[in-house]
Amino acid sequence: MSRRAATRTVVAAGLAATILATGSGARAESPPTSFPTIERSTTGQGSERGGAPTTPANSRSRADVRGEDAHRQALERGLAWLESAQARAADGAFPAQGARTTTSGTGPAADVGGFAPVAVTALGALAWMAGGSAPERGPHGRACAASIDWLVARTDVDPRAERVGYVSRTGDGLSRMHGHGFATLALAQACVMSPRTPRGARVREALVAAVRCIETSQGVEGGWDYEPRKGLAHENSITITAVQALRAAKEAGVDVDRAVITRAVDYVSRTQKPDGSFRYALGDPTSSVALTAAAIATFQMTGTYAGQPILDGYDFLARRLSLRATDGWIDGDLVVCPYYERLYLAQAMWQHLESSNWATWWNAEAPRVITSQRDDGSWADPRFGDVYATAMNCLVLALPEGLLPIFQR
Repeated sequence: MSRRAATRTVVAAGLAATILATGSGARAESPPTSFPTIERSTTGQGSERGGAPTTPANSRSRADVRGEDAHRQALERGLAWLESAQARAADGAFPAQGARTTTSGTGPAADVGGFAPVAVTALGALAWMAGGSAPERGPHGRACAASIDWLVARTDVDPRAERVGYVSRTGDGLSRMHGHGFATLALAQACVMSPRTPRGARVREALVAAVRCIETSQGVEGGWDYEPRKGLAHENSITITAVQALRAAKEAGVDVDRAVITRAVDYVSRTQKPDGSFRYALGDPTSSVALTAAAIATFQMTGTYAGQPILDGYDFLARRLSLRATDGWIDGDLVVCPYYERLYLAQAMWQHLESSNWATWWNAEAPRVITSQRDDGSWADPRFGDVYATAMNCLVLALPEGLLPIFQR
């Protein structure tokens, strides 16, 4: 057996063992209580220290969610709640329900929180499309169309504009290039799903402009920063959303500069540490499970599914998640945004060359998602609000259905 094949076998075994580790007799469909949860179910707040999963009084018990269609029922309830929430905003966006009113800092451990209308609206639209709707089609077609129209209306397509192509809303100081990446991804998926309609033409115009904004704001090092301008600043989690948006736009038929993708992948590659994890930024010592999973997903989005950097990244995930399943939680194991972590872990596992790794991770994680759902169909997040949490969990639940083009294997 070659070294690479042997490494892959070790990584695959390690991931499976991580998810199933309980001492003895664990079964994938009955996740162990010793495996760490990344949400406190009573409030939806992410735990930075892990611990045993807890079940809120207004959610279903674990025994209620073991049916084959349990995740679809939870998904449908979540999507329905998103539509009811959108109806309260009246303009295609969403209310700031549950979000912090203040925010501070931009770094990996910053006290980040608040309402991000552009990012949240894009995530809501993506959730509906992942669940089987499209603009004006499907059970949430009208709601999806309203959100896509809202994003189109906030894309600056004026070629004379200082930030041409930027998707933004006055007063939204939190979304920035993260939100722009999610918005571009949502526009690209909508463009694929409704390419020959009048709305499709408007979406395509906005998408082309949004892509150009990403291309022209790429930093000197190959990554992106919080503002849509070329410069020396850069940050990995923004770079990851930008690359995924460009991949989706290319699949929608938009010309994308290959050199931009090449430089971005090189940037992400250079953020990897010797232990296999990926940094918040070049020169920053901070790395995490979330950033490592997102980096792996980025490589996969650009067509790279194997190779030593990816194997080393999976190995880091296996080791770090295994420690979480014990009393060996490590100082610096940062879980600032647990829903973000869950979404990118799901993508990384879904595209893993060994499909058994997805199965074991999914069988353990899906019940955690479902049992933390509230009676009204929503999930809570005290940082970015209930819409953000619900959209992110809906995307995770919808991923194995493969209906969103960017999630297809």
